[in-house]
Amino acid sequence: MTETASAARLAPGDPAPDFTLPDADGNEVSLSSLRGRRVVVYFYPAASTPGCTKQACDFRDSLAQLNDAGIDVLGISPDKPAKLVKFRDNESLTFPLLSDPERSVLKSYGAFGEKTMYGKKTVGVIRSTFVIGADGRIEVAQYNVRATGHVAKLLRDLNLATA
Repeated sequence: MTETASAARLAPGDPAPDFTLPDADGNEVSLSSLRGRRVVVYFYPAASTPGCTKQACDFRDSLAQLNDAGIDVLGISPDKPAKLVKFRDNESLTFPLLSDPERSVLKSYGAFGEKTMYGKKTVGVIRSTFVIGADGRIEVAQYNVRATGHVAKLLRDLNLATA
């Protein structure tokens, strides 16, 4: 593994790197096409793994609340579209899952690089979540998030949590 350095991390106020990636059905989805709306972009390591499934289902279960607040959700992983179709269908996911096998978007967001997993240093996807404002700028940048409880915390951070 020659890639050891993580890309520069993004911070609130930074312009969100634009991207166009295929969704599970092979349709191209561009961040720029969502300009004017707020977007949660979250990066996860692999479809159908326990943590990623928990996180995706939490987003699915909170999607109406997010959409009602004018926020769309996009999930991005290095998985190929065929794997994303199975994941989406098995878990009844109702938001786009995008395929980034080249990891170019992951890297542009600083969501791919060196991380510690089970006490060992490794290179891979850094579970990360971003809220991108209607103006295309980063509002929230969270790295190394936990799969469990993350969406509930994000809803609280965005003042969308119900009592």
